[in-house]
Amino acid sequence: MKMTKNPISKLIVLSSLVLCSYSGTVLAQQSTPPVMCPGYKQGPSNIPSERVGKKIQKAFEAYNNDQIKEALDILYEIDTSDAFDRAFTDKFIGQLLAVQEGQAKKSLQYLRNSVKDKQLTDADHASILRVVADVSLQDQQFQNAIDYYKKWMEFTCKEDPEVYLRMANAYYELKQWDNVIGPADKAIALYDKPNKNPYVMKLSAYFERKMWPQTIAVAEDLVRVFPDDPQWWSQLGMFYAQVEDYKKALAMLEVAYNNGFLKKESEIRVLSQLYASNDIPYKAASIMEKHMKEGLLKRDEKNLASLANAWHSAKEIKKAANYYGQAAALSNDPDYLRRQGTLLLSAEQYKDAVATLEKALEANKDAKEAGRLHMAIMEANFYQGNFKEAYKHVKLAMNDSATARSAKSWEPYIKEKARNRGIKI
Repeated sequence: MKMTKNPISKLIVLSSLVLCSYSGTVLAQQSTPPVMCPGYKQGPSNIPSERVGKKIQKAFEAYNNDQIKEALDILYEIDTSDAFDRAFTDKFIGQLLAVQEGQAKKSLQYLRNSVKDKQLTDADHASILRVVADVSLQDQQFQNAIDYYKKWMEFTCKEDPEVYLRMANAYYELKQWDNVIGPADKAIALYDKPNKNPYVMKLSAYFERKMWPQTIAVAEDLVRVFPDDPQWWSQLGMFYAQVEDYKKALAMLEVAYNNGFLKKESEIRVLSQLYASNDIPYKAASIMEKHMKEGLLKRDEKNLASLANAWHSAKEIKKAANYYGQAAALSNDPDYLRRQGTLLLSAEQYKDAVATLEKALEANKDAKEAGRLHMAIMEANFYQGNFKEAYKHVKLAMNDSATARSAKSWEPYIKEKARNRGIKI
Protein backbone atom coordinates (compact mmCIF):
# COMPACT_ATOMS: atom_id res chain seq x y z
CA MET A 1 0.00 0.00 0.00
CA LYS A 2 1.39 3.22 -1.04
CA MET A 3 0.46 6.79 -0.23
CA THR A 4 -0.34 8.94 -3.23
CA LYS A 5 2.40 11.48 -3.81
CA ASN A 6 1.54 15.17 -3.83
CA PRO A 7 2.45 16.64 -7.23
CA ILE A 8 4.50 19.82 -7.27
CA SER A 9 2.40 22.36 -9.09
CA LYS A 10 2.27 26.04 -9.75
CA LEU A 11 0.73 26.44 -6.32
CA ILE A 12 4.15 25.82 -4.76
CA VAL A 13 5.59 28.72 -6.71
CA LEU A 14 2.67 30.96 -5.89
CA SER A 15 2.88 30.12 -2.19
CA SER A 16 6.65 30.43 -1.86
CA LEU A 17 7.74 33.09 -4.34
CA VAL A 18 8.71 36.30 -2.63
CA LEU A 19 6.17 38.96 -3.50
CA CYS A 20 8.05 41.89 -4.93
CA SER A 21 7.22 45.52 -5.64
CA TYR A 22 9.55 47.75 -7.63
CA SER A 23 10.09 51.28 -6.45
CA GLY A 24 12.85 53.16 -8.26
CA THR A 25 15.92 50.94 -8.03
CA VAL A 26 14.96 49.12 -4.84
CA LEU A 27 13.37 45.63 -4.83
CA ALA A 28 11.69 45.16 -1.46
CA GLN A 29 10.90 41.74 0.00
CA GLN A 30 7.53 41.51 1.73
CA SER A 31 7.63 37.96 3.08
CA THR A 32 6.37 37.26 6.59
CA PRO A 33 9.00 35.94 9.04
CA PRO A 34 8.30 32.35 10.13
CA VAL A 35 7.88 31.23 13.71
CA MET A 36 11.44 30.37 14.66
CA CYS A 37 13.10 28.30 17.36
CA PRO A 38 13.20 29.79 20.88
CA GLY A 39 16.23 32.06 21.31
CA TYR A 40 16.83 32.32 17.56
CA LYS A 41 17.96 35.75 16.41
CA GLN A 42 16.23 36.89 13.25
CA GLY A 43 18.60 37.18 10.30
CA PRO A 44 19.06 40.31 8.18
CA SER A 45 16.47 41.33 5.59
CA ASN A 46 18.70 41.81 2.56
CA ILE A 47 17.55 43.04 -0.80
CA PRO A 48 19.07 42.43 -4.23
CA SER A 49 21.49 44.98 -5.64
CA GLU A 50 20.07 47.56 -8.02
CA ARG A 51 21.53 45.89 -11.14
CA VAL A 52 20.28 42.44 -10.20
CA GLY A 53 17.03 43.84 -8.83
CA LYS A 54 16.06 45.34 -12.17
CA LYS A 55 16.52 42.02 -13.95
CA ILE A 56 14.63 40.14 -11.28
CA GLN A 57 11.77 42.65 -11.50
CA LYS A 58 11.69 42.17 -15.28
CA ALA A 59 11.66 38.38 -14.88
CA PHE A 60 8.90 38.61 -12.32
CA GLU A 61 6.77 40.67 -14.71
CA ALA A 62 7.28 37.99 -17.39
CA TYR A 63 6.27 35.33 -14.88
CA ASN A 64 3.09 37.29 -14.04
CA ASN A 65 2.26 37.20 -17.76
CA ASP A 66 2.78 33.40 -17.81
CA GLN A 67 5.95 33.84 -19.86
CA ILE A 68 7.95 31.28 -17.89
CA LYS A 69 10.61 30.66 -20.56
CA GLU A 70 11.22 34.37 -21.02
CA ALA A 71 11.46 34.85 -17.25
CA LEU A 72 14.01 32.06 -16.99
CA ASP A 73 16.08 33.44 -19.89
CA ILE A 74 16.33 36.77 -18.06
CA LEU A 75 17.37 35.09 -14.81
CA TYR A 76 19.97 32.86 -16.49
CA GLU A 77 21.71 36.02 -17.76
CA ILE A 78 22.34 37.27 -14.22
CA ASP A 79 26.04 36.94 -13.39
CA THR A 80 26.89 38.08 -9.90
CA SER A 81 29.50 37.36 -7.25
CA ASP A 82 27.35 38.77 -4.45
CA ALA A 83 26.25 35.90 -2.21
CA PHE A 84 22.78 37.24 -1.54
CA ASP A 85 22.13 38.19 -5.20
CA ARG A 86 23.21 34.69 -6.23
CA ALA A 87 21.01 32.99 -3.62
CA PHE A 88 18.00 35.16 -4.46
CA THR A 89 18.39 34.55 -8.20
CA ASP A 90 18.87 30.80 -7.77
CA LYS A 91 15.77 30.67 -5.59
CA PHE A 92 13.69 32.33 -8.28
CA ILE A 93 15.09 30.08 -11.04
CA GLY A 94 14.53 26.96 -8.97
CA GLN A 95 10.95 27.88 -8.20
CA LEU A 96 10.14 28.50 -11.85
CA LEU A 97 11.78 25.26 -12.94
CA ALA A 98 9.79 23.35 -10.32
CA VAL A 99 6.62 23.81 -12.37
CA GLN A 100 8.27 22.78 -15.64
CA GLU A 101 7.73 19.13 -16.56
CA GLY A 102 10.92 17.11 -16.44
CA GLN A 103 12.92 19.90 -14.77
CA ALA A 104 12.80 18.67 -11.18
CA LYS A 105 16.49 17.73 -10.96
CA LYS A 106 17.62 21.05 -12.44
CA SER A 107 15.21 22.89 -10.15
CA LEU A 108 16.69 21.16 -7.12
CA GLN A 109 20.22 22.20 -8.08
CA TYR A 110 19.24 25.87 -7.99
CA LEU A 111 17.05 25.59 -4.91
CA ARG A 112 19.68 23.76 -2.87
CA ASN A 113 22.27 26.31 -3.90
CA SER A 114 20.01 29.13 -2.75
CA VAL A 115 19.86 27.85 0.84
CA LYS A 116 23.31 26.33 1.31
CA ASP A 117 24.83 29.43 3.03
CA LYS A 118 21.75 30.97 4.68
CA GLN A 119 21.79 34.18 2.64
CA LEU A 120 18.01 34.52 2.24
CA THR A 121 15.62 35.99 4.78
CA ASP A 122 14.37 33.63 7.44
CA ALA A 123 10.98 33.29 5.73
CA ASP A 124 12.55 32.55 2.34
CA HIS A 125 15.09 30.14 3.78
CA ALA A 126 12.39 28.18 5.60
CA SER A 127 10.13 28.19 2.55
CA ILE A 128 12.83 26.93 0.18
CA LEU A 129 13.92 24.16 2.54
CA ARG A 130 10.34 22.90 2.40
CA VAL A 131 10.12 23.27 -1.39
CA VAL A 132 13.38 21.35 -1.87
CA ALA A 133 11.95 18.53 0.22
CA ASP A 134 8.65 18.52 -1.70
CA VAL A 135 10.30 18.59 -5.13
CA SER A 136 12.73 15.84 -4.05
CA LEU A 137 9.80 13.66 -2.97
CA GLN A 138 8.06 14.25 -6.28
CA ASP A 139 11.27 13.38 -8.15
CA GLN A 140 11.65 10.19 -6.08
CA GLN A 141 14.82 11.45 -4.41
CA PHE A 142 13.51 10.09 -1.15
CA GLN A 143 16.56 10.40 1.09
CA ASN A 144 17.08 13.98 -0.07
CA ALA A 145 13.45 14.73 0.74
CA ILE A 146 13.87 13.33 4.26
CA ASP A 147 17.07 15.33 4.82
CA TYR A 148 15.44 18.62 3.82
CA TYR A 149 12.25 18.00 5.79
CA LYS A 150 14.51 17.54 8.82
CA LYS A 151 16.41 20.73 7.98
CA TRP A 152 13.11 22.60 7.72
CA MET A 153 12.01 21.33 11.14
CA GLU A 154 15.38 22.09 12.72
CA PHE A 155 15.36 25.63 11.34
CA THR A 156 11.74 26.50 12.15
CA CYS A 157 11.14 24.29 15.21
CA LYS A 158 7.75 23.53 13.66
CA GLU A 159 5.96 20.21 13.63
CA ASP A 160 3.67 19.78 10.67
CA PRO A 161 1.62 16.59 10.21
CA GLU A 162 1.96 16.82 6.41
CA VAL A 163 5.75 16.92 6.73
CA TYR A 164 5.76 13.88 8.98
CA LEU A 165 3.43 12.06 6.61
CA ARG A 166 5.68 12.80 3.63
CA MET A 167 8.71 11.65 5.59
CA ALA A 168 6.91 8.41 6.42
CA ASN A 169 6.12 7.98 2.72
CA ALA A 170 9.75 8.59 1.76
CA TYR A 171 10.96 6.01 4.29
CA TYR A 172 8.39 3.57 2.93
CA GLU A 173 9.65 4.08 -0.62
CA LEU A 174 13.18 3.41 0.62
CA LYS A 175 11.87 0.21 2.24
CA GLN A 176 13.13 1.42 5.61
CA TRP A 177 10.05 -0.03 7.26
CA ASP A 178 11.14 0.58 10.86
CA ASN A 179 11.69 4.28 10.16
CA VAL A 180 8.14 4.72 8.86
CA ILE A 181 6.51 4.29 12.26
CA GLY A 182 7.90 7.32 14.11
CA PRO A 183 6.86 10.04 11.62
CA ALA A 184 3.55 8.28 10.96
CA ASP A 185 2.75 8.35 14.70
CA LYS A 186 3.74 12.04 14.84
CA ALA A 187 1.40 12.81 11.95
CA ILE A 188 -1.47 10.94 13.60
CA ALA A 189 -0.98 12.92 16.81
CA LEU A 190 -0.74 16.31 15.06
CA TYR A 191 -3.66 16.20 12.64
CA ASP A 192 -6.63 18.20 13.94
CA LYS A 193 -8.97 15.94 11.97
CA PRO A 194 -8.08 12.23 11.64
CA ASN A 195 -6.26 11.45 8.40
CA LYS A 196 -6.14 7.83 7.29
CA ASN A 197 -2.87 8.13 5.34
CA PRO A 198 -0.44 7.89 8.28
CA TYR A 199 -2.38 4.89 9.59
CA VAL A 200 -2.00 3.28 6.17
CA MET A 201 1.74 3.98 6.20
CA LYS A 202 2.05 2.25 9.59
CA LEU A 203 -0.10 -0.65 8.45
CA SER A 204 2.02 -1.09 5.33
CA ALA A 205 5.31 -0.93 7.25
CA TYR A 206 4.20 -3.66 9.67
CA PHE A 207 2.57 -5.72 6.92
CA GLU A 208 5.73 -5.73 4.81
CA ARG A 209 7.61 -7.27 7.76
CA LYS A 210 4.78 -9.72 8.54
CA MET A 211 4.49 -8.27 12.04
CA TRP A 212 0.93 -9.49 12.39
CA PRO A 213 0.07 -8.37 15.96
CA GLN A 214 1.18 -4.81 15.14
CA THR A 215 -0.54 -4.93 11.75
CA ILE A 216 -3.76 -6.02 13.42
CA ALA A 217 -3.49 -3.28 16.07
CA VAL A 218 -3.26 -0.59 13.36
CA ALA A 219 -6.13 -2.16 11.41
CA GLU A 220 -8.23 -2.09 14.60
CA ASP A 221 -7.42 1.61 14.94
CA LEU A 222 -8.53 2.19 11.34
CA VAL A 223 -11.86 0.48 12.00
CA ARG A 224 -12.35 2.47 15.19
CA VAL A 225 -11.36 5.87 13.75
CA PHE A 226 -12.84 5.42 10.26
CA PRO A 227 -15.84 3.12 10.84
CA ASP A 228 -17.58 4.16 7.62
CA ASP A 229 -14.71 3.06 5.39
CA PRO A 230 -15.58 -0.46 4.16
CA GLN A 231 -12.09 -1.64 3.28
CA TRP A 232 -10.74 -1.59 6.85
CA TRP A 233 -13.42 -3.96 8.11
CA SER A 234 -12.60 -6.56 5.47
CA GLN A 235 -8.85 -5.98 5.85
CA LEU A 236 -9.04 -6.53 9.59
CA GLY A 237 -11.03 -9.71 9.07
CA MET A 238 -8.39 -10.96 6.64
CA PHE A 239 -5.60 -10.19 9.12
CA TYR A 240 -7.40 -12.13 11.87
CA ALA A 241 -7.66 -15.04 9.45
CA GLN A 242 -3.95 -14.73 8.70
CA VAL A 243 -3.14 -15.42 12.37
CA GLU A 244 -5.79 -18.19 12.45
CA ASP A 245 -8.08 -16.34 14.83
CA TYR A 246 -11.05 -17.57 12.84
CA LYS A 247 -13.73 -16.55 15.35
CA LYS A 248 -12.65 -12.89 15.27
CA ALA A 249 -12.16 -13.08 11.52
CA LEU A 250 -15.70 -14.36 11.04
CA ALA A 251 -17.16 -11.80 13.45
CA MET A 252 -15.45 -8.94 11.61
CA LEU A 253 -16.33 -10.09 8.11
CA GLU A 254 -19.90 -10.90 9.16
CA VAL A 255 -20.35 -7.32 10.39
CA ALA A 256 -18.81 -6.05 7.15
CA TYR A 257 -21.11 -8.28 5.09
CA ASN A 258 -24.25 -7.26 6.98
CA ASN A 259 -23.34 -3.61 6.35
CA GLY A 260 -22.89 -4.21 2.64
CA PHE A 261 -19.12 -3.68 2.75
CA LEU A 262 -18.06 -6.91 1.02
CA LYS A 263 -18.13 -6.38 -2.73
CA LYS A 264 -15.40 -8.68 -4.06
CA GLU A 265 -15.56 -12.34 -4.99
CA SER A 266 -12.49 -13.07 -2.87
CA GLU A 267 -14.15 -11.52 0.19
CA ILE A 268 -17.30 -13.62 -0.20
CA ARG A 269 -15.18 -16.75 -0.66
CA VAL A 270 -13.23 -16.02 2.53
CA LEU A 271 -16.44 -15.35 4.46
CA SER A 272 -17.87 -18.65 3.27
CA GLN A 273 -14.68 -20.48 4.24
CA LEU A 274 -14.78 -18.88 7.68
CA TYR A 275 -18.36 -20.09 8.23
CA ALA A 276 -17.15 -23.56 7.29
CA SER A 277 -14.10 -23.30 9.60
CA ASN A 278 -16.39 -22.28 12.45
CA ASP A 279 -18.69 -25.30 11.86
CA ILE A 280 -21.51 -23.30 10.27
CA PRO A 281 -21.64 -25.12 6.90
CA TYR A 282 -25.23 -24.15 6.05
CA LYS A 283 -24.33 -20.45 6.05
CA ALA A 284 -21.11 -21.22 4.17
CA ALA A 285 -23.14 -22.84 1.40
CA SER A 286 -26.03 -20.36 1.45
CA ILE A 287 -23.84 -17.31 1.02
CA MET A 288 -21.92 -18.89 -1.86
CA GLU A 289 -25.10 -19.99 -3.60
CA LYS A 290 -26.70 -16.56 -3.20
CA HIS A 291 -23.80 -14.68 -4.74
CA MET A 292 -23.27 -17.26 -7.46
CA LYS A 293 -26.87 -16.75 -8.55
CA GLU A 294 -26.38 -12.98 -8.42
CA GLY A 295 -23.23 -13.25 -10.54
CA LEU A 296 -20.63 -11.99 -8.05
CA LEU A 297 -19.15 -15.47 -7.74
CA LYS A 298 -18.14 -17.11 -11.00
CA ARG A 299 -19.92 -20.33 -11.87
CA ASP A 300 -16.66 -22.15 -12.49
CA GLU A 301 -15.38 -25.58 -11.54
CA LYS A 302 -13.59 -24.40 -8.39
CA ASN A 303 -16.54 -22.47 -6.97
CA LEU A 304 -19.08 -25.13 -7.87
CA ALA A 305 -16.98 -27.81 -6.16
CA SER A 306 -16.58 -25.62 -3.05
CA LEU A 307 -20.32 -25.02 -2.98
CA ALA A 308 -21.00 -28.75 -3.37
CA ASN A 309 -18.63 -29.52 -0.51
CA ALA A 310 -20.33 -26.92 1.70
CA TRP A 311 -23.80 -28.36 1.03
CA HIS A 312 -22.40 -31.83 1.69
CA SER A 313 -21.07 -30.66 5.08
CA ALA A 314 -24.48 -29.16 5.77
CA LYS A 315 -26.01 -32.59 4.99
CA GLU A 316 -27.96 -31.17 2.06
CA ILE A 317 -27.19 -34.26 -0.02
CA LYS A 318 -29.30 -33.55 -3.09
CA LYS A 319 -27.98 -30.00 -3.42
CA ALA A 320 -24.42 -31.22 -2.99
CA ALA A 321 -24.89 -33.89 -5.66
CA ASN A 322 -26.36 -31.32 -8.04
CA TYR A 323 -23.40 -28.96 -7.71
CA TYR A 324 -20.84 -31.77 -8.02
CA GLY A 325 -22.59 -32.64 -11.26
CA GLN A 326 -22.28 -29.06 -12.49
CA ALA A 327 -18.58 -29.02 -11.57
CA ALA A 328 -18.11 -32.30 -13.47
CA ALA A 329 -19.85 -30.87 -16.54
CA LEU A 330 -17.36 -28.00 -16.65
CA SER A 331 -14.23 -30.02 -15.95
CA ASN A 332 -14.82 -33.64 -16.97
CA ASP A 333 -13.14 -34.57 -13.70
CA PRO A 334 -14.22 -38.15 -12.88
CA ASP A 335 -13.77 -37.49 -9.16
CA TYR A 336 -16.68 -35.01 -9.24
CA LEU A 337 -18.78 -37.66 -10.98
CA ARG A 338 -17.79 -40.20 -8.32
CA ARG A 339 -18.79 -37.81 -5.56
CA GLN A 340 -22.06 -36.96 -7.28
CA GLY A 341 -22.85 -40.63 -7.82
CA THR A 342 -22.03 -41.53 -4.22
CA LEU A 343 -24.30 -38.77 -2.92
CA LEU A 344 -27.11 -39.82 -5.25
CA LEU A 345 -26.71 -43.32 -3.82
CA SER A 346 -27.02 -41.87 -0.29
CA ALA A 347 -30.12 -39.98 -1.41
CA GLU A 348 -31.59 -43.28 -2.67
CA GLN A 349 -31.74 -41.97 -6.23
CA TYR A 350 -30.40 -45.29 -7.44
CA LYS A 351 -31.09 -45.02 -11.15
CA ASP A 352 -29.34 -41.66 -11.43
CA ALA A 353 -26.56 -42.93 -9.18
CA VAL A 354 -25.85 -45.88 -11.53
CA ALA A 355 -25.76 -43.63 -14.60
CA THR A 356 -23.40 -41.16 -12.95
CA LEU A 357 -21.10 -43.77 -11.44
CA GLU A 358 -20.79 -45.61 -14.74
CA LYS A 359 -19.72 -42.33 -16.37
CA ALA A 360 -17.16 -41.88 -13.61
CA LEU A 361 -15.91 -45.45 -14.13
CA GLU A 362 -15.58 -44.90 -17.85
CA ALA A 363 -13.70 -41.62 -17.38
CA ASN A 364 -11.56 -42.79 -14.47
CA LYS A 365 -8.01 -43.67 -15.42
CA ASP A 366 -6.89 -44.22 -11.83
CA ALA A 367 -7.01 -47.95 -11.10
CA LYS A 368 -7.18 -47.20 -7.38
CA GLU A 369 -10.69 -45.80 -7.79
CA ALA A 370 -12.07 -48.65 -9.88
CA GLY A 371 -12.90 -50.93 -6.94
CA ARG A 372 -14.74 -48.19 -5.06
CA LEU A 373 -16.76 -47.32 -8.15
CA HIS A 374 -17.71 -50.95 -8.78
CA MET A 375 -18.84 -51.26 -5.16
CA ALA A 376 -20.98 -48.12 -5.42
CA ILE A 377 -22.55 -49.28 -8.70
CA MET A 378 -23.16 -52.68 -7.12
CA GLU A 379 -25.05 -51.10 -4.22
CA ALA A 380 -27.17 -48.85 -6.47
CA ASN A 381 -28.16 -51.87 -8.58
CA PHE A 382 -28.74 -54.07 -5.55
CA TYR A 383 -31.22 -51.64 -3.99
CA GLN A 384 -33.08 -51.46 -7.29
CA GLY A 385 -33.32 -55.25 -7.37
CA ASN A 386 -30.94 -55.50 -10.35
CA PHE A 387 -29.10 -58.44 -8.84
CA LYS A 388 -27.40 -59.58 -12.03
CA GLU A 389 -25.77 -56.16 -12.48
CA ALA A 390 -24.99 -56.02 -8.79
CA TYR A 391 -23.30 -59.42 -8.93
CA LYS A 392 -21.27 -58.43 -12.02
CA HIS A 393 -19.87 -55.37 -10.28
CA VAL A 394 -19.20 -57.10 -6.95
CA LYS A 395 -17.11 -59.68 -8.83
CA LEU A 396 -15.16 -56.85 -10.49
CA ALA A 397 -14.68 -55.16 -7.12
CA MET A 398 -13.16 -58.41 -5.80
CA ASN A 399 -10.29 -57.88 -8.26
CA ASP A 400 -9.25 -54.70 -6.44
CA SER A 401 -7.25 -55.29 -3.26
CA ALA A 402 -8.72 -52.13 -1.72
CA THR A 403 -12.29 -53.45 -1.97
CA ALA A 404 -11.84 -57.22 -2.27
CA ARG A 405 -12.69 -58.03 1.35
CA SER A 406 -15.86 -55.94 1.37
CA ALA A 407 -16.91 -57.33 -2.02
CA LYS A 408 -16.47 -60.93 -0.83
CA SER A 409 -18.79 -60.27 2.09
CA TRP A 410 -21.43 -58.89 -0.30
CA GLU A 411 -21.22 -61.74 -2.83
CA PRO A 412 -23.17 -64.42 -0.88
CA TYR A 413 -25.73 -61.83 0.23
CA ILE A 414 -26.44 -60.87 -3.40
CA LYS A 415 -26.74 -64.54 -4.37
CA GLU A 416 -29.18 -65.19 -1.55
CA LYS A 417 -31.39 -62.21 -2.42
CA ALA A 418 -31.41 -63.21 -6.11
CA ARG A 419 -32.27 -66.85 -5.23
CA ASN A 420 -35.12 -65.68 -2.98
CA ARG A 421 -36.51 -63.73 -5.91
CA GLY A 422 -36.06 -66.58 -8.33
CA ILE A 423 -33.42 -64.74 -10.28
CA LYS A 424 -30.57 -66.74 -11.73
CA ILE A 425 -27.20 -64.99 -11.70
